[in-house]
Amino acid sequence: MITIVGAGRIGSTVAANIIPKELDDILLIDIIQGLPQGEALDLGHMAASFGVDVSLRGTNDYKDMEGSDLVIVTGGLPRKPGMTRLDLLQKNSQIIGDIALKIKEHAPKSLVLMVTNPLDVMTYVALKKTGFDKNRVFGMSGQLDSCRFRYFIAQTMKVPVSAVHAIVIGEHGESMLPLPQYSTVNGKPLTKLMSKEEITKLIEGTRKTAADVIALKGGTVYAPGNAVGSMVEAIIKNKHEQMPLSAYQNGEYDVNGFYIGVPAVLGRNGVEKIVKLDLDEEQKAVFQKGADSIKNAISEIGLA
Repeated sequence: MITIVGAGRIGSTVAANIIPKELDDILLIDIIQGLPQGEALDLGHMAASFGVDVSLRGTNDYKDMEGSDLVIVTGGLPRKPGMTRLDLLQKNSQIIGDIALKIKEHAPKSLVLMVTNPLDVMTYVALKKTGFDKNRVFGMSGQLDSCRFRYFIAQTMKVPVSAVHAIVIGEHGESMLPLPQYSTVNGKPLTKLMSKEEITKLIEGTRKTAADVIALKGGTVYAPGNAVGSMVEAIIKNKHEQMPLSAYQNGEYDVNGFYIGVPAVLGRNGVEKIVKLDLDEEQKAVFQKGADSIKNAISEIGLA
């Protein structure tokens, strides 16, 4: 069973994304009375339209997550216009801490996929509160940011998105690190196709686009939902697929003891391996800046 904690816009969109894949039965949990039950009913109707035999349930009781193989956490306060991801730090750390303790109690054998911002820090909170093995707790970060970078590359180069591969690592925040030398158009590295100035513009657009969406419509929904869906498929189907995500660091990329976005292999057991990419000195500095931001945030909530 897949449990989604938080039946708001992102949680319900995650469910809508994974229903057609027919991966497993889905449980929606939320503290708002009626919301998860109503979403489950509506999504069940959608599943019927696909001819998909997936059980959908909604509940306000965390006990119902017993037996879950995967718990996806979208609960917490969303970003509002003008806010950074770190502005959510204190309140969401309390919310995620409480949720993590409930996961530990009722779904002690599950994997935990974090979506709540500030993502890297909340993934660390979930690890500390559950006490789970580090490979079983991870976050959605670079999978979403890479899709955004891919979009801007395709728009700028005027090529089909299918011709573009893109990768973003680092902090899921203002210091995210798009990697043009590992991003390609029809197999050719972006660094061979565009000037440094053009690439810099693409990177800046990728870093600020979430804030633009939030300012325009109040929140990001569909892209995060799809990014989570691709991760869920990799887990349930045990695809051993390499993708950028927030993973615990044990000295990889010269950082240690917390979560940050890196390329990793994902399967049924969670994070199987972290893939090391060569970075230039400028990229190392940006990555370290993001790492320092994460470490400082962890210290602010007293979990360092």
